Amino acid sequence: MPKMRYVILQKNADLFFVEMPADYAYQLSALNLRLNKEIDKLTASVVPELPLAVAECDQLDLLQEHLQIQDGLAYINALEQSFASIDEQSYPLIALLTEIRALQAQLEQWYEEEAEA
Repeated sequence: MPKMRYVILQKNADLFFVEMPADYAYQLSALNLRLNKEIDKLTASVVPELPLAVAECDQLDLLQEHLQIQDGLAYINALEQSFASIDEQSYPLIALLTEIRALQAQLEQWYEEEAEA
């Protein structure tokens, strides 16, 4: 069984838990922090609301039934879709999309290799 890590994200008072392959969790955290830093520079009228990465851990036991762990690839796919739909004219959005898509491609390859193993 592959080693997984959990990235804990916070939006307002809500926490989100994203399960990532251990080797890629830091990349998600770093990407999230960069996106949060850059999102205020976007000039589009509609931009996604992002949670903020607040922690990572190796093991996670959720004690509240309403909390769920989200698959890392599903999270990245949704993130890519939300940024791809932004109608940005001024800020070089392509740079952010490139970073998102790079991690997306790495995760897709990781899951394919795991499926074959």
